[in-house]
Amino acid sequence: MERNKEIYKVTLIGGAVNIVLLLFKFVAGIMGHSAAMVADAVHSLSDFVTDIIVLVFVRISGKPKDKSHDYGHGKYETLAMTLIGVALLVVAIGIVYSGMVKIGAWMGGQQLDAPDMLALWAALLSVVLKEAVYRYSMIEAKLLNSQALEANAWHHRSDALSSIGTAVGIGGAIFLGRRWTVLDPVASVIVGLFIIKVATDLLRNGIGDLMEQSLPDEVEQEILQLAASVPGVAEPHDLCTRRLGNHYAIELHILMDGDIPLSEAHDKASEVEALLRQHYGESTHISVHVEPK
Repeated sequence: MERNKEIYKVTLIGGAVNIVLLLFKFVAGIMGHSAAMVADAVHSLSDFVTDIIVLVFVRISGKPKDKSHDYGHGKYETLAMTLIGVALLVVAIGIVYSGMVKIGAWMGGQQLDAPDMLALWAALLSVVLKEAVYRYSMIEAKLLNSQALEANAWHHRSDALSSIGTAVGIGGAIFLGRRWTVLDPVASVIVGLFIIKVATDLLRNGIGDLMEQSLPDEVEQEILQLAASVPGVAEPHDLCTRRLGNHYAIELHILMDGDIPLSEAHDKASEVEALLRQHYGESTHISVHVEPK
């Protein structure tokens, strides 16, 4: 429960920053005649929506296991990360499309409105605030081992980077003259492409975990080495692993002397479980099957 409270606190801080920025960006984008800033404001709006997703799903994932969820509710946190990836991807595609339409109009001879300094100041403020929230969120995500919080941290970082691109485009359009007003939508397209990359990474990881993707090879090798380090245990094999939200699920078979008492074999298996839980956390789901050699 304490973990969930910390996640709520971090998410609420990020949400407060997002509300301030999205309002300021929309005003600055409209009054400052900047397509890139309006796109950036939409991105901040998606940040706020994902903050809500994190708050809802982390609360659900923190529930203990029950009759209908023998493995707990950890997958809801992975689902939150996946939904954040979807939200990012939708926003990014919209940003790229809008920018391409404006670039096409400029190439057809249409004169684009030049943004003004209000839009530039909004972009610079966004860079500073969102990078600060990213660093804070990522530190807490690592400490709390939260997939959803880490995904949301990357959402903050993508907003900071998009604001850098926005600032460059707006600054170029302002200071290089009306011939270069196309830099504003060009910046929005570049930002959109970057966000698509971040979104696809989140989706790949989230969908992989939801589809019972195994843990990385290096983690599985470490599990086998730890099991084999227990005296009397030989040839750990048939290892099956997956993620349950922010926890691991580990199932494996081990060989022992077939002549030892059942109670001794049970104690050795329990020793393997205790060693793995000590290494990967008390909430790790572990199942050890003993076979005679």
